[in-house]
Amino acid sequence: MMRARAVPATCAIVCLVAAVALHANTERWSPPAAADQPELLYVRSPAVAARLALGYRGLGADLYWIRALQHFGQERLLPEGHLRTYALLYPLLDLATTLDPHFSIAYRFGAIFLGEPYPGGPGRPDLAIALLNKGLAAQPDKWQFMQDLGFVYYWHLRDYRAAAAAFERAAGMTGAPSWLRPLAAVTLAEGGNRGASRALWTQLAQADEPWLRDSARLRLAQLDAMDIMDAWRRAKAAGQHPAVPLDPSGTPFTVDAATGDITVARESRLFPLPGQLQAPR
Repeated sequence: MMRARAVPATCAIVCLVAAVALHANTERWSPPAAADQPELLYVRSPAVAARLALGYRGLGADLYWIRALQHFGQERLLPEGHLRTYALLYPLLDLATTLDPHFSIAYRFGAIFLGEPYPGGPGRPDLAIALLNKGLAAQPDKWQFMQDLGFVYYWHLRDYRAAAAAFERAAGMTGAPSWLRPLAAVTLAEGGNRGASRALWTQLAQADEPWLRDSARLRLAQLDAMDIMDAWRRAKAAGQHPAVPLDPSGTPFTVDAATGDITVARESRLFPLPGQLQAPR
């Protein structure tokens, strides 16, 4: 049954913005040994939750989704020195999508949250894939889920063959946009190439969904930052003494005192770049 979810969708957008905007200000992140407070989830079994919900499964799904958003935001806002575990994120998303298997927002935004590199998120692309596959089992013709799988493989796992296969499968589904099939070919032929990445995200910057356009613009800005870093390194290698530049968000790059190299600062909305601070498993 289709239901309006304006409030949960708004909350999701707010949390997504927070995920890319809030970062610690230290040069190096070092996790403490243990979390300060235990994480509690009284009902962990989706089957039990479904039985308890009785005729209110839709309401229960909305409540678990809102709790997932709150949990993600609370973990992101923990002060420096507190361990961010995101321990309840996947269980809460699993509960929400079991109570309502057609809860598309929970699958799609949930996958974004799960794939976010640590410390901005749990850094669990494997769980993002599991959630999207669950969505596809419930809605096998949902090309958006297959497209999102391609993004996870491409951006977080650098598995370009799997990404291309996901884009190709998405392109064959009813209602899929025409640009998905050539995107699959580019991904397979030039996976890992920055130009191919730029082509992918430039296409997505024209997507119908505002949140997807915003995500694509963020990725394009990160690619621009990498180009600036490369140009700075070339100038250094040529014996020049270039000033430390600003990244595309207007934040100065950070200089590593040990190596003399530059990278995006933690306080920049572009942090982390791909490959920076992957989550410990």
